[in-house]
Order: sequence, then structure tokens, then C-alpha cells
Amino acid sequence: MDTQARIKDFLSVAPFAVVGASTNREKYGNKVLRCYLQHGLSVHCVHPSEREIEGVTCVRSIAELPEGVHGLSIITPPPVTERVVREAADKKITRLWMQPGAESRTALELAAQLGLSVIAGGPCLLVVLGYRE
Repeated sequence: MDTQARIKDFLSVAPFAVVGASTNREKYGNKVLRCYLQHGLSVHCVHPSEREIEGVTCVRSIAELPEGVHGLSIITPPPVTERVVREAADKKITRLWMQPGAESRTALELAAQLGLSVIAGGPCLLVVLGYRE
């Protein structure tokens, strides 16, 4: 499947979750969350210590996400992304969007081994959906 087909597939089924969501409006983890909200999409936040970001209740881990989350937007440092890939597979979440800077060769190889669909290496959700401040 090419990148455009993976993007279409990723966006075709909600809800989504943002791993690496941030309370800081200057950080991409916050902007990606707000982008989902701007487009009226159902989204959850994963943050180890925050209870709520931008009015969205946070869970501390991927394991705590409700059933039915179909896609993860990942905005984390590459070593964390590698752990996120494994946790996503354990939760049966098969669609991952590694925002630019989150990916690593190890994370991509692991995702391929686990049969996960990955968007990485360029396209950003903010550009694809059209984000506005």
C-alpha cells in the first residue's frame, strides 16, 4: 500500500489517540490533538501524568485506552516510539502515524514485523488535514 492509501485508511476509522499529547500549545503533541478536534474527530490522549489536555481526558498508557481506538498519532522521541509500537500491537491497534521526528529504523522494523500499517518519513497530519492556529 502506498503512503496516500495508508493515509486514507488511517483516517477512515475513528476514534484516534495522540501519544505524546502536550499541554504546551507550541508543541506538536498539542497541535496534532487540536487538529483532530478542529475537524470534529473523536480522539483520546495518552499522557503519563496529565489528567486532561484541551478538554480531552487523558489516560496514562496505551493499555488504558478504550476498546475500539483504530489509529495512533505518535509524537514521541524515537526510543519511546519503539515502546509505543509494541504497546499498540498488544492493544490490537494496527494503524500508526509516526509524526516527523518520532520514527526510527527500529520502530519501523518492529512495526513491519508485527504487521502494523505505518505512516512515517514525511507526511504530517497537520498538513494532510489542514491545521489552523
